Amino acid sequence: MTHIVHPWEPLCDERSRVLILGTIPSPKSREMGFYYGHPQNIFWTTLAEMLGKEPPPYDVPARRAFALKNHVALWDVLHSCDIDGASDNSIRNPVPNLFRPLIERTRIRAIFTTGRKGTDLFAALCAEEAGMPSIYLPSTSPANRATQARPEYRQRWAQVAAALR
Repeated sequence: MTHIVHPWEPLCDERSRVLILGTIPSPKSREMGFYYGHPQNIFWTTLAEMLGKEPPPYDVPARRAFALKNHVALWDVLHSCDIDGASDNSIRNPVPNLFRPLIERTRIRAIFTTGRKGTDLFAALCAEEAGMPSIYLPSTSPANRATQARPEYRQRWAQVAAALR
C-alpha cells in the first residue's frame, strides 16, 4: 500500500463545460506527469472518437491542448488515499478533492466519473459539496477490455459529446 497525494491541479479553464474525473492518477500517469498516461489506456482515443476528432499525440502539451480546446476539464475524485498499485478496489483512507471552487470558475454543467469505484466515491464523498451528481462512464483502463468491447461502452461515452452540445 502506498500513500498518494494528487500531484497536479485540475486541468480546466473558464470555457470548460464538462468535467471528467478518474479516481486518482495511476503509477503510469504519475510517471508521464498527466492524466490517463498509461500507453494502453484508451481514454484519449475514446474521447476523440466521441468528439469526432483525431486523438492527440502521446505527449502532455498535445493532450492538455486537446482537452481545453474541446471544453473538457480533467481531474480526479480523490486528493489522497492509500492504494496498491493502480487498483481502485484497494483504496483505503480516501480524502476527496473539493469541486465547488472549480465549478464556480468554469462553465461546467456535467460531471462524469470513470469507473465504478470513482463513481461510488464521488457519490459518497463529493456530490453534495459539488452541488451535482456525477454520471458514470466505464473505465478506459486496460483492465476493463471486456466492457470496452460492448456497445454500451460507447453509448455511455457518447453522453460526453451530448453534454458539450
